[in-house]
Amino acid sequence: MSKDQAVGALICTLCVVIAAAYTIALFWPALEAIRLWLVAIPVLIAFMAILGIGAWIGWTMATTSPPKPIEETQPEQNKP
Repeated sequence: MSKDQAVGALICTLCVVIAAAYTIALFWPALEAIRLWLVAIPVLIAFMAILGIGAWIGWTMATTSPPKPIEETQPEQNKP
């Protein structure tokens, strides 16, 4: 097994373990006090990530100079 395959297997295993732990914690009756936070924190992170991507797109559009018109960039063709 190569190093990349070992890292991939580790990442996959960690994701499955975290998903199982999250699901158990979300539905375990004894953890009802933190259930709101188990939902709110991932939703907040995802929402901020989407807003961050939108801000990055807006910043890129606002700071990029407009392209030159097409007629200026085409070379003139020689007529026979």
